[in-house]
Amino acid sequence: MREICRFKLNIDSNLDNSIYQKIFFFLALALCFSGLFSPPIALAAGLVLSLTLGAPYPKLNQKVVKYLLQASVVGLGFGMNLKTVLQVGGQGLTFTVVSISGTFILGYLIGKWLKIPQKLTHLISSGTAICGGSAIAAVGPVVNADDHEMSVALGTVFILNSIALFIFPPIGHSLHLTQTQFGFWAAIAIHDTSSVVGAAAKYGETALQIATTVKLTRAMWIVPVTIMTAFIFHGKSKKLTLPYFILFFFVATILRTYVSPIADISHYIVSAAQTGLTITLFLIGAGLSKHMLRSVGTKPLILGVILWILISVSALFVVIRFVT
Repeated sequence: MREICRFKLNIDSNLDNSIYQKIFFFLALALCFSGLFSPPIALAAGLVLSLTLGAPYPKLNQKVVKYLLQASVVGLGFGMNLKTVLQVGGQGLTFTVVSISGTFILGYLIGKWLKIPQKLTHLISSGTAICGGSAIAAVGPVVNADDHEMSVALGTVFILNSIALFIFPPIGHSLHLTQTQFGFWAAIAIHDTSSVVGAAAKYGETALQIATTVKLTRAMWIVPVTIMTAFIFHGKSKKLTLPYFILFFFVATILRTYVSPIADISHYIVSAAQTGLTITLFLIGAGLSKHMLRSVGTKPLILGVILWILISVSALFVVIRFVT
């Protein structure tokens, strides 16, 4: 009889928890839609939900985040002039090449010093060098990474992304960085596209445009880095993931620049894209599980932190010195 009572109590408890999960989830979504949640607050709300009650739709989150983020980035393209995009992209190319190559070299040396397996070192370095989780997802199958290695790499990068979204804007203001300087710095020093755009959006419109353009320039390096990885690890990728949404972003800037009717309604599209980004960050936060946090060991986290600090500080120095 006691066992039956305990079983019933467990069921009731799970049902109550499920109800609270959904109430919090849809309330937070409504606040994201309303504009009352800024990108950092949305991310924080997702983290609170995930680490307390748990997210009600974890598998759906992953699928929605991927496509909603891509659609939001394309939408932001409707707020940018093509000439500005090409100019900024060209300026950011040198930063991109130097930071990516430097990250991989440092990652290899530090990983060897910490005695971290080569696959895991390469995954964390890829996420730091290019665009966070997207790069890890592209490189992982090439190196035949298992679920644990993928979870550790993703968890490491995600933790640092979350921190960056909160601390970069205050640091930028305290150092009196211009919006141009902050845009370049955020695009180079923050891993994931969502966190780059979220931090830059909080800093200002010009910072958002520059950060998005430079970040997408970095993201295009997914393809050559994946090919290089296959060569180094002697693996064969069954499917090479191409970031097609970046091409759509440039198409959006072309339409915004040369098609007057599109330019007239572009601010509505950009507003919708910014709302989509806020929702994306909430869903990303809700996807961080306790299991993922526990799976991140000390050494991988140290590797990620050291790489992040070195890239952030060196990029900040270059930006302050050479960008106005």
